[in-house]
Amino acid sequence: MNKLIDFSKGLVPVILQHAQTDSVLMLGYMNEEAYQKTLKEKKVTFFSRSKQRLWTKGETSGHFQHVESIHLDCDQDAILIKVMPQGPTCHTGSLSCFNSEIESRFKIQALAQTIHQSAKANQSNSYTQYLLKEGIEKISKKFGEEAFEVVIGAIKHNREEVINETADVMYHLFVLLHSLDIPFSEVEQVLAHRHQKRNNFKGERKKVQEW
Repeated sequence: MNKLIDFSKGLVPVILQHAQTDSVLMLGYMNEEAYQKTLKEKKVTFFSRSKQRLWTKGETSGHFQHVESIHLDCDQDAILIKVMPQGPTCHTGSLSCFNSEIESRFKIQALAQTIHQSAKANQSNSYTQYLLKEGIEKISKKFGEEAFEVVIGAIKHNREEVINETADVMYHLFVLLHSLDIPFSEVEQVLAHRHQKRNNFKGERKKVQEW
């Protein structure tokens, strides 16, 4: 891919985007050396205009940007890198350097990252680690209990209870998926397929099983 990028005109702008939530995290610049280092190490390295040297994002803070995929724009003079950030991206401690409303809107895909990080962390008081150590039977039981709480809340027409219990259901569902090593992207693929089947439905009077 690097052969398609024209570095002869100087630094190339690079946008970092969260691989799971699609949030735009920051803008940086690369020369060819920074790009090659990024490809090799799978951690984003920029050319710092202020330091006038290569700069691996997170080299001081430990908040590395792990590369998931790399894309070029149509003119092949800008790069989009989808990353899994290891901690906040901005030096201010914010998730995004743009510090926009995007940051305050939680996306369900972020649960997978949160649970993955909790599973790896060495925290004795981690509820996620407790569930994972107990195993799939315990996790499944908790998921079922939380789902039943949603049913109870709905029967009582208790809006707040349904909202809170639904959040608990989603958390335990993602722990369950993690325990079974099922990435949420596979669930999204099924949903996308069913959505496409629905959009292709021309209105015939027959049952559509997918949706």
